[in-house]
Amino acid sequence: MELCLMLLKCCSQEKTYRPFYGLLGQRLCMINRIYQENFETCFVQQYTTIHRLETNQIRHVATFFAHLLSTDALPWHCFAYIRLSEEDTTSSSRIFIKILFQELSQQLGTLVLNHRFSTDPAYESILPRDNPKDTLFAINFFETIGLRGLTENLREYLAHLPRLIRQPLKAVSASSESVSGSSSSDDRDERRKKKRTRRNY
Repeated sequence: MELCLMLLKCCSQEKTYRPFYGLLGQRLCMINRIYQENFETCFVQQYTTIHRLETNQIRHVATFFAHLLSTDALPWHCFAYIRLSEEDTTSSSRIFIKILFQELSQQLGTLVLNHRFSTDPAYESILPRDNPKDTLFAINFFETIGLRGLTENLREYLAHLPRLIRQPLKAVSASSESVSGSSSSDDRDERRKKKRTRRNY
């Protein structure tokens, strides 16, 4: 773990990113699985404390992890630690996610990246569907960073979402209309009764 942390720290302190660090991290992960597990722990730690780094350091760290992910030196279930929503991200973490995905897109290609995220349901934290607000946030985020293709499934889901909601809403509105209709008819009956009593008097 000390070696992994030292490698990350040295990488982040450089003026410009040096591919040497990514290649060395990849080699360590290929040699021994323990390095893979340690770099996964480092990924979680770095993302949790990413607000402590400067923008240039965030860029280097994100590029380093993008290299490990693109070469499969690091397992892709690391993305489960990232929850892409307005409440769960900060400006620093959004910069990290932006650079991470842009680098992955450059190294793997947009088609491969889209295929990976569209075929595996394990990336629901990155492409959330449990809350329409978070879904829309993710769509806008990936559009802004130039990766609109990643959100095709989310767009389709969001487009069909109103139809799913519309059915129960129709039932509720129909029942409310029937209730309001019956109450209005009751009011009419009462008015008629009052008129009749007035005429009698």
